[in-house]
Amino acid sequence: MPTGAAPVRQLAQHDVDELTETAHKILADFGSSAARPELLRRVATSATRLGETIRQACRPVDTDDGLYVLRGLPVDDGGIGPTPSSWATAGDRAAAWDVILLLLATAMGHPIAWEGQQEGRFVHNIVPSPGHEAEQTGASSTVLLSPHTEDAFHPGRAHLLLLACMRNHDAVATTAASIRKVRLAPDDVALLSRPVLPILPDDAYAEAQSFAGEPPKIPVLWQTEAGPTLRYDPAYTPLDQAPADYRAAYDRLTAELERVSVAVALEPGDVLVVDNDLVVHGRVPFRARYDGTDRWLKRASVRVPGRRSRPLAEADEHGYGQAALVALV
Repeated sequence: MPTGAAPVRQLAQHDVDELTETAHKILADFGSSAARPELLRRVATSATRLGETIRQACRPVDTDDGLYVLRGLPVDDGGIGPTPSSWATAGDRAAAWDVILLLLATAMGHPIAWEGQQEGRFVHNIVPSPGHEAEQTGASSTVLLSPHTEDAFHPGRAHLLLLACMRNHDAVATTAASIRKVRLAPDDVALLSRPVLPILPDDAYAEAQSFAGEPPKIPVLWQTEAGPTLRYDPAYTPLDQAPADYRAAYDRLTAELERVSVAVALEPGDVLVVDNDLVVHGRVPFRARYDGTDRWLKRASVRVPGRRSRPLAEADEHGYGQAALVALV
């Protein structure tokens, strides 16, 4: 698998200063990064005042890679404290980074959160957690986190995903593969463009997994004016229920995504921005030490207002009863 092949947008020092100073001022005024309405209002107002070079760095993904890395923001490895043992114990650790991510997310669109995940927080802490090593969630470690579309089960999933690296001493790689780089036969594209199977809620959404409604069947691929897009999560797709020709086409898509996949070992301060309609992402296996030095990312999700990149039929899906919370803008 290739490594490090991700476009980089380098932030100038004056952009770094502006973002960090704005975040620290907001944090000082509110005393916490907890996304209360008044803090979200301040973030929204502050984001409109960010300099033009920051806004230019936050422009939409503009290559077939479907992603880019914002680089230049500093992380004080000692100052952020030990890597939390789980998202539930993270509290306000590295709180300034929560606000920085919210500022960047608001410059790109509308930050969203989920009532059923990490207590409705707008910024998630992604850390390995004891007892979850083999799950297909961000808390795992010893298994390959299979490439997937973020929150693929839900029609209100993010358009953009931001992953900010707080700590990565072991250079654990995030994997990514763009649908714009795969090669598929027209017959395979046609098969995968039909609504044949559902995508079920993942293990991070316990309430959604018990939802009583009929799982909607959805297409894996569809075309837009800009090119092909996808909605993909094999770990939560009941492929055994599909006809043999469909499963074969799905396997060929999986093989193609693996062929074009890149592995990006994020450095502290890097913010990986992923277009969630173009790119599936995952993570290579690693062995967690649980000693406060493990890999630690922060994650924010963004909807882009006015973006029309998804089938109209998604509007009729029930979303397994999960509601997205949209930040004030």
